[in-house]
Formats: sequence, C-alpha cells, structure tokens
Amino acid sequence: MKLYYQFPGTWFGDCMPFGKGDRFFLFHQRDTRNPGPFGEPFGWSLATTKDFVHYKDCGTAIPRGDDAAQDQFIYAGSVFEGEGQYHAFYTGYNRDFQAQGKPSQVLMHAVSDDLYHWKKTEDKLTFVPQDGYDPDDWRDPWVIRDDEHNQYLLILGARKIGPKSRQTGRTVKFTSKDLKNWKFEGDFWAPDLFTMHEMPDLFKMGDWWYHIVTEYSDKHGMVYRMAKSLEGPWIKPADDAFDGSGYYAGRTFETNGKRVLFGWVGTKENNDDAKNYEWGGTFVPHEVYQREDGTLGCRPVDTLWAAFNRREPIAGTDIVAPYKRVNKVLARDCGDLFSFEADVSFEPGTRQFGLRLFENEETGRSYQFDFKVDENRFIFEGSPNYEWFNVMNIGLERPIGLEAGKKYHIQVVVDDTIATLYVNGVALNARMYCHHGDSLSMFVTDGTVHLANISIARGIKEG
Repeated sequence: MKLYYQFPGTWFGDCMPFGKGDRFFLFHQRDTRNPGPFGEPFGWSLATTKDFVHYKDCGTAIPRGDDAAQDQFIYAGSVFEGEGQYHAFYTGYNRDFQAQGKPSQVLMHAVSDDLYHWKKTEDKLTFVPQDGYDPDDWRDPWVIRDDEHNQYLLILGARKIGPKSRQTGRTVKFTSKDLKNWKFEGDFWAPDLFTMHEMPDLFKMGDWWYHIVTEYSDKHGMVYRMAKSLEGPWIKPADDAFDGSGYYAGRTFETNGKRVLFGWVGTKENNDDAKNYEWGGTFVPHEVYQREDGTLGCRPVDTLWAAFNRREPIAGTDIVAPYKRVNKVLARDCGDLFSFEADVSFEPGTRQFGLRLFENEETGRSYQFDFKVDENRFIFEGSPNYEWFNVMNIGLERPIGLEAGKKYHIQVVVDDTIATLYVNGVALNARMYCHHGDSLSMFVTDGTVHLANISIARGIKEG
C-alpha cells in the first residue's frame, strides 16, 4: 500500500482544491502519458479525502470537449462557492488553434449544485485576453470574495506579448459583483521576474495576505509574496518558496482551520535519476502554517503522519568526527514506506551533517539530504556522486539558517520513489529511483552532532 495519491495508470497534474466540512475535494488532471505528457487530452477528474491517506475516486468531474472544441484540454482553474452555486472557472485549451490563428487558451465556466455533477454554461465570459498580453499564455483563474470592497476578485496568470526570453510574467486581476460580468483592473502583481505566472493563489491568514505563483524561468518552482493589503506592496520574505524544483503547481485551501498546499512531485524522464523532471506525477500535500513573523512554513499533514504504524524509538546518540566524516547507521530494513524523525543539534565549528536514505552499507551508495552549515542551506543528492553525475538535482535545495546549539526537528516521509523532508518548517521533495539498500543513517563532517527523540515507523495502518 502506498501513501501519496496517484490514480492507477495515470499521472497527477494540476490540482484545483476545494474544502467542505471535513472533506477536501481534489479536482485535478490525469495524464495518461500516451505517448508522453499531454499526449491524450484530459478534463478534470475528482478524488476526495478526509485524511490524505484514504481517497475516494469520483471519476470525471468536467469532461473535456472533442478535438474541435475550445476545451480539447481542460487546463487549470479554480472552484468557488458563490451566488447560490458552486462555480468552476477553468482554462479551455486547444493545441491546434494557435496554428489556425485562434486563441489557444480561453477561460470558461461550469456550475454545480453538489460539487460532483457539473454543467458547462457556454457563457461568453468577459475576462478575455487584454491588449498587449499574450493570448496563448492567459490561464489558471483563481477567485476569492473581497469583502472589504463587496465584490469578487479574480486573478490569473499572464505575460506580455513578446519572446519568452523576456521575463514579463504577471498576475492580472478582474472584479465582479455577480460572477458573470467582470471588469479588467490591470496588473495585480507584475515584478518582471519570471517568464510566466502559473497557478496563482491568494488568501489571507491573520493580518497578512499571501500571493502564490508557480514559475518556470528562474528556479522552476513556487514562490510567494506577502502584504498587509490587497493593494500591496508585495514583500519578498527571505525564503519565498515552499519546496524545491521537484514540487510544482501547488494551490492551497483551508477548511476546519487547516490550510493545505496541494502540489505534485514530478516524475523524471524514463524513471532515471540523472534525467530531468517532467510534467505531472504524484500528489503530495503540505500543511501550511504561519510563523510569528508572518512568513509561511510547511509541515506534514497531521493525519498523514499519524497513519504510520507504531513508532519504534531509537536510542539517542552523538556522532563525533573531528577532521573527518563519520557515518552512523540508525535503522535497518526500512523498506520503501516509512517515516523517520529526530531532533538534531550540532557543536560550533561543525562543517556539515546529513541524513542518508536507501543506503547500501556494503557499497556505500545512498541518497542524502546534506546540510551545509557554512552555506545555510541543505541539498538533496546522490552519494557518492560517482559516476558523475548520478542524480540531476538542480533546484533540489532549500535555504535554512544553521546555528550551533539550536534544535532542528527533522521529519522524513519515504513513499516508494518519493522522499519528503521537513525541518523547522522548511520542506523539500525529491525522487529516488534506485533502491540501493534498506539502511538509514546520519553523518557529520568536521564536527559533532547530537541526536535525540529518534524514531522510525514502517508501513501504514490498515483500514
């Protein structure tokens, strides 16, 4: 049994989350990879969950149109409740239209009374591409209620007309009183940092507004900005990401006080560690929480973490390695579905420490999360990185302040080929396609680490 969600025979694409009561609704795309990503057109499928462990498949929610229709593919959008109904605003994409001189991406609309059965309205929506914007990069609408101005606010990802080497990506905005007639209000956030803004998200938590976009021209990932008002200014936190380049296109939704980020971990071409990540993969949730300074952190969803079998304690230990590296095995026979946690601190002068997964004790091969103390960051990589190179890990790193004497609470979830690490609110996902061995260890280079409150849980509970 696996933990992270991926419908059999398909790859999980962009998610349009919604929550009602104690249930989350995952509207998403299922790519058949026939013959590759985006090979066969898709609509929106639906799965629901209460605990992010058990999922109910609800089949197709909004079917795609035929090959001559605007919605040959149904790209991303959002689900929203208002004016007495549920609304899906989505992107209809036809891959043949651009060559015919017609807009390939048009925003469309469907309604539902129960979230399961949807009717396309065929309404001629008024949030069409505006002059000066690229009509073939105009997608992923997101709707919220703006109570301060007694209106609805719709944002979407766009870019200016011009070559994609020009980083003119922006989020634009429309307003409406009735969810039918929309007024263009110009750019919402236009930093000229990225080629395109995809999957925009906007929500308020406490006193802060947060705006999330996914970009693919800088670090191929998700970034966010924060502001005390919808008018901005939009401030960049020191760490403006949620994960690395292996985690993509996430959106959030909150219900019962829990805000969850719904993103996916991409597969790699030919299931090869050394190849590039590709579109679509496996759904992995993060719970998003607000720190005291207003910045956002990620942690495991509590019900997902609690789904593992009984935690087996491991005795605390110190690893001492002056002027060299020492590696210590903490658990064997881990399997390919387990969770691990430990509190880690290190002595002044320590240069490096890390965690190794799928370790083969005879050959020394493993994957590792490597904490580089002097650089205030950690990375995912193969160990040893020989033959050069055996893991393509561009973007598989995260910044983190590393201070001697401070406690770092490390939590890891391994599910088949996916490794998810959390440490003090910082998350990183990666793929691991070679099961070198079954041991888990930690190491230190030129210093000393103290390990406490260590445990491992293998497999998840039945039922």
